[in-house]
Amino acid sequence: MTTPTTTTRPSTRAYAVWLVGLLAYAVAVFHRASLGVAATDAQERFSAGASVVSLFLVLQLVVYAGMQIPVGVALDRFGSRRMVLAGAVTMALGQLVLALATDVPTAIAARVLVGAGDAMTFISVLRLVSLWFPGRMVPVVTQLTGILGQVGSIVAAYPLVSLLAATSWRSTFLGASAVGLLVAVLVVVALRDAPPGSPVMPPTDAGQVRRNLALAWQEPGTRIGLYTHLVTQFSGTVFALLWGYPFLTVGEGLSAGQAAGLLTLLVLVGMLVGPLLGRLCARWPLRRSALVFGILAATAAVWTVVLLWPGRAPLPLLVLLVVVLGTNGPGSMIGFDFARTENPPARLGSASGVVNIGGFVASLVTILAIGAVLDVLTPGSSTAYSRDAFRAAFSVQYVFWAIGLVGVLRHRRQLRARLARDGVVLAPLHVAVGARLRGGSAYQ
Repeated sequence: MTTPTTTTRPSTRAYAVWLVGLLAYAVAVFHRASLGVAATDAQERFSAGASVVSLFLVLQLVVYAGMQIPVGVALDRFGSRRMVLAGAVTMALGQLVLALATDVPTAIAARVLVGAGDAMTFISVLRLVSLWFPGRMVPVVTQLTGILGQVGSIVAAYPLVSLLAATSWRSTFLGASAVGLLVAVLVVVALRDAPPGSPVMPPTDAGQVRRNLALAWQEPGTRIGLYTHLVTQFSGTVFALLWGYPFLTVGEGLSAGQAAGLLTLLVLVGMLVGPLLGRLCARWPLRRSALVFGILAATAAVWTVVLLWPGRAPLPLLVLLVVVLGTNGPGSMIGFDFARTENPPARLGSASGVVNIGGFVASLVTILAIGAVLDVLTPGSSTAYSRDAFRAAFSVQYVFWAIGLVGVLRHRRQLRARLARDGVVLAPLHVAVGARLRGGSAYQ
């Protein structure tokens, strides 16, 4: 175990390590998205219907979410290098199995492996960021990690699809497996857990790791991070991952090109907003919950207008919806910043695992709930889904917005009480902003 670097400026080596970790995460996103863009080919190869192919996605999300806490515990014990390496090898093995699979059970096993390897990667890279960069830079670099990692989905959507059309299923996924192995080699060669000369703590035993997990859960900063991740992430994830495209095309009557353009806009907005949120978190760390409430209020408000709009919503309103949803992913990263600042390095992995489970569990349940409501209201073909059915189905989001809001408010109160006991004074927002503009402290 190591402690974070205390230097005020990151070294060239820090950027090199981060780039290797970023590449590993981007490849994990590539593996995650690879089957989704090949769904039609998967139906043909495995003689399976759309519901079976959807099961691949659901199981992958279940595995990803279910492994977050075990992975976080292992991360505290073994460090980022070993976990990123294990994730890369596991995903490469999953893609190898998928390349050779000819039946549904084998394909499901392959996607379980991909989900397991994917679960090991992101929070391990975030731990690298915390240990290699000074604290004031961590929120921005964390946002950049989440944003730039999405390049993997672009690679899946274009080069992989082109390769699949030009060659075969087996060749395409064997190539994907090879990419994973190349990343594993690069991790072995270039990735290190912490800067040279950092104080090294003895490896923790299993008992201490369990205690770290318990302490991480008891920490209100971890819990507010969990609910922050939950309340800000799920709506945008559900929209981008599965239900946004049919909502726009079937429910709102947009063309395929318009729907694809709006989903691309969602990603671009996230890329623009992420660094801004990172800088705001770095400048006013005691005001991060205000950003969370702002994103939640904007998301719930624009969805309310869209769902209550008589008839099909006008295109400018749908553009506004997508722009607001683009802030959801960067907003969820604030949850990891809560965990980072309120937990010592020895339990950062456990805390990050707890945080990361929130949004993905909410996304998974919402995906299933929307599908269930649509099936009840519109039995039969998905092309027959009505706008009223979509309106009722997307209304399930209010349940998780309420759960998340209550959780953030409750644990913010607990966190503020603990900070007060520690002697941290939380000034009104206008006072903190004024102090910052005058060159004073944002930690009033």
